Amino acid sequence: MAASAKSVLFVCLGNICRSPIAEAVFKKMATDKDVVDEWVIDGGATSDWNTGSLPDARGLACLSKHGIETNHRARQVTKEDFTNFKYILCMDESNMSDLNKKAKSVKNSTAKIELLGSYDPEKQLIIKDPYYGGDEDFEKVYEQCVRCCKAFLDANS
Repeated sequence: MAASAKSVLFVCLGNICRSPIAEAVFKKMATDKDVVDEWVIDGGATSDWNTGSLPDARGLACLSKHGIETNHRARQVTKEDFTNFKYILCMDESNMSDLNKKAKSVKNSTAKIELLGSYDPEKQLIIKDPYYGGDEDFEKVYEQCVRCCKAFLDANS
């Protein structure tokens, strides 16, 4: 996969809450706009805690409520991701710091590392981890991801 292709990796701490929601929302939007074949879309974690796990059940329930399915399995960000993806969109400053550190160890890193929230028309820069919250926190993440993914897709169409 060439970095010149349209490609995006959504990243959070564990890759079971925020990034799988963002990935699924973006895939659905790209599918609905009939451009999904132009994109490589994936999700990843800065940690290795949940490698191989399904997304959080509350996140899956939230997506299902909105008619979105996912078959995502958690994985940790690899060094290759920094050359394989054009965009790496993360959820908070901690993710950003971890990704920038890792990018420095990658020769020829070309990925543009940004906060997904930087695309939010409502200027909610940080997408807070809903893991220790309730269903309403997952719904808020979903709503932020919808706004941000729409703006990101529009900016890259």
